[in-house]
Amino acid sequence: MAPQSAWFRAPTVSVMATTTSLSATAMARILFITVITLFLSLGSFSAQKQPVIGLITKTETNPFFVKMREGAQAAANSKGAKLLTGAGKADGDNAGQVTAIENMIAAGANAILITPNDSKAIVPAIRKARNKGVLVIALDSPTNPTDAVDALFATDNYKAGVLIGQYAKAALGGRTPKVVTLDLFPGHPVGAQRHNGFMIGLGLEAPGAGSNTLGTAPAIACAADSYGDQAKGQTAMENCLQKVPDVNLVYAINEPAAAGAFNALKRADKEKNVIIVSVDGGCQGVADVGAGRIAATSQQYPLKMAAMGVEAAVEYVRTGKKPSGYTDTGVTVIAAKPMAGVKSADVKTGMELCWGKR
Repeated sequence: MAPQSAWFRAPTVSVMATTTSLSATAMARILFITVITLFLSLGSFSAQKQPVIGLITKTETNPFFVKMREGAQAAANSKGAKLLTGAGKADGDNAGQVTAIENMIAAGANAILITPNDSKAIVPAIRKARNKGVLVIALDSPTNPTDAVDALFATDNYKAGVLIGQYAKAALGGRTPKVVTLDLFPGHPVGAQRHNGFMIGLGLEAPGAGSNTLGTAPAIACAADSYGDQAKGQTAMENCLQKVPDVNLVYAINEPAAAGAFNALKRADKEKNVIIVSVDGGCQGVADVGAGRIAATSQQYPLKMAAMGVEAAVEYVRTGKKPSGYTDTGVTVIAAKPMAGVKSADVKTGMELCWGKR
């Protein structure tokens, strides 16, 4: 019996030892897998952290930038991003935009979208942000130099000017142009590109798309700065009427300036003999086209600019992929009366695509 019991016990001990050894190995494997899983989970969580995106516009009140902010907020909500906003106090307020950049960096912004008020003066602040690893995208207006930012999402402002110039030339119907231009302010690339593009479309010689200098020609009898403001546009038009009482064509940098020009012409009882063209495509501007106050406008799309900018910023935060170069966000001529040889859309279409209050 003893040998049998010994034989019986020995395997029992051996089996227990083997079982203990396997349990230790399994436990080690389980621990290893748990640690790796936790590490990967933390990495995934880090990669999926909420992106913080800043948007800095030229002003807070201009309907164009109000719509841009709305577009950015909608895109941020859909992408799970946090949106910070800031703006200059008025067109040309560079100091306010510099402060906004500094505040957004301090608040942890991963990317900043900006419509520069001063294309040159803003560059040092942008450089500081990029040196800290912040992606910077320009919207609507390029910086000078253009590669001061990582990317640009904007209307081709030169093309917008060319298209509206072509429409104006056709609308004149062979009459010799006597032109008043109500521009933005000196040195701003958007103002220069629209102005010079308009000249080319009208058939005049002008600087190329890369120039920030306003072109001149004998056909342009008066050029004045409106700062894109209706009241300033009206005053500028009144002053130009003293020089050019027989004006037959007005180009305005935007629709508020165009509305100011119309008011000045109406007060002088000259509104029926003057063609007014503009750039922007806001709802009020399109309504003015429908009412005959403006003949046509080149419509741009701020909501699209902002949405594309936010999407690119979120992708950068989550994948490290940087946008680069220039992306054209489109432009369409909106006119109540179509002109042969000039592609345009009607007022109904313009109202469907416009920005601002309808």
